[in-house]
Amino acid sequence: MAWPTAEVARMSGVTARTLRHYDEIGVLPPAWIGANGHRYYEDRQLLRLQQILVLRELGVGLPEIGRILAEQVDELEALRGHRGRLLAERDRLDALVRTVSRTIAELEQSRKDGNPMTSINRPENLFEGVRPAVYEESMRDFPELAEDNRRRLSAMSEAEVDAAHRRRTAQMIRLAELMAADLPADADQVQAEVDDQYRALTEQRAVSAEEFQALGRSCVDNEPWHAAYEAIAPGLAAYQRDAIEVYAMTRLS
Repeated sequence: MAWPTAEVARMSGVTARTLRHYDEIGVLPPAWIGANGHRYYEDRQLLRLQQILVLRELGVGLPEIGRILAEQVDELEALRGHRGRLLAERDRLDALVRTVSRTIAELEQSRKDGNPMTSINRPENLFEGVRPAVYEESMRDFPELAEDNRRRLSAMSEAEVDAAHRRRTAQMIRLAELMAADLPADADQVQAEVDDQYRALTEQRAVSAEEFQALGRSCVDNEPWHAAYEAIAPGLAAYQRDAIEVYAMTRLS
């Protein structure tokens, strides 16, 4: 039995445009193309689509998915491998839920009694379950900056990438402390943190005020970025956006 693109899109939730893209890059060719130019998919292609979607959920980029699918020999063994990755991801998310819950509780307590957050004094607690950002996804709105990041990351070891991720998260933690202290986005201490962020960006290439503002808005609008900020403290994504907006308007315009 074969299904046309529209039916596969309906069953899987993947758009027809995405299916065409998967065909164009070679990760999911249709079983055959009809005389009318329509693509048709059979059981084997549906199974392959399932594997693609599972790997995408695990944060694997399309180039890497293409390599994995090209190298796999036994579909059953591949599915067992995917299941193992999903179980590991479930455990990671469970750990992340515990981390976020602990951070929320300690931020609330910090605001009540004015004492420092113990999780910020022990930053390793904030990293439990947090993995480095998937740049291909989180930087999709900024292709030039994403390409700069890819080149930089390709020259770094896994330990160096992890250290960079921790430094970035440490910046977010410092911003969370300032937010917990009820400092406004235009406070000198907050703007000093944003200045450090901007200077780090411009080490790679020049960043205009408009682009920096767009990056700030993405802290809220871009799902991977928003989730990363909210994992540190609820409301931090909007706080970062507002702080960047102030910085861009007062120092870059």
